[in-house]
Amino acid sequence: MKFFKDEEEAVSPVIGVILMVAIVVILAAIISAFVFGIAGSTTSTKTVALIVTPNASGIDILWQGGSDINSLRKIQTSLDGVPDTTDGTKDWSAGSPHHPVVGEITTLAIGDVTAKRVTIAGEFNDGTSQVLFDKTY
Repeated sequence: MKFFKDEEEAVSPVIGVILMVAIVVILAAIISAFVFGIAGSTTSTKTVALIVTPNASGIDILWQGGSDINSLRKIQTSLDGVPDTTDGTKDWSAGSPHHPVVGEITTLAIGDVTAKRVTIAGEFNDGTSQVLFDKTY
C-alpha cells in the first residue's frame, strides 16, 4: 500500500523564485532612489546661541556663542512677519568684525515689540538662511 506518489512535484520552487524576484526588484528600487536622489538630501542645522530682550526702542541681542557664530554674516528682523526696514538688518559681511562676537550686545531700534512676534533670521557664509529666534512678546 503506497501513500505517496513517486512523481509528485512541490509548489515551493515556484514560490521561491517569485520571492527572489520580488526581493531583487525591491532592492533595485531602493538603490536607484538613493543613486538618482529621489530620497532627498539633508541639510545640517546651524547652531548660534543668543538671548533677545526687549528694550524701550527695540531689542538687545546678547551673543552667547554656538559652533556657527563665526560664519554668521547677516541677520534680518521681522515684526509680525513683516521684515523691519528701519534698523532690523545687521550685516557683518561688509565691515569688521565679520561676525558677531561672543558677549557682544547688538541693539536694534525696531520700535516697541510689545504684543508683537519678533523673528530673527540669519544668513551664513555658505549662503544658507535659518531662523535664529522666534518669540511673541
